[in-house]
Amino acid sequence: MGRCSIRGAITYRERLSPSLWVLVAAAVCGPMAALVLTPVDRTVALIVGAVVGIGVVVGLIALSPVVEVRDGVLYAGPAHIDADLLGEPVPATHEEARQARGAQIDRRAWMLLRGGIDGVVTVPVTDPDDPTPAWVISTRTPERLSAAIRRAQVRPRTPRR
Repeated sequence: MGRCSIRGAITYRERLSPSLWVLVAAAVCGPMAALVLTPVDRTVALIVGAVVGIGVVVGLIALSPVVEVRDGVLYAGPAHIDADLLGEPVPATHEEARQARGAQIDRRAWMLLRGGIDGVVTVPVTDPDDPTPAWVISTRTPERLSAAIRRAQVRPRTPRR
């Protein structure tokens, strides 16, 4: 979930980790691997199954992208943009979010979308030199992410080292 920092360095941070159901489904990879190796050796099959099941779940969590607003910059997975180059963020949930992720989305937009996460924030890009018209970001707390982006647009920047 998002969190606020007293120092002001990080005003919002959220890891877009998979839902519980995705993790449970991924854990099924372990028994499948064990089943394949059972004719070879049952002990090896159990060990490999446990390692595969745990490895897939840990991998899904560790590789989950992070959405962060820090020092006047919006980070969404591997991309980042200065908040001063963004317009007014539009938070959405439920049906509005479904529309923002589907029928209303511009295919030129930067998208960081994750299944199982209902909320979405659409932020227009105001930089005339940027061919990307907007960023569309999945989030569990769209109002908090929108507020963090607004705060980053008006507050002075910390010098980068």
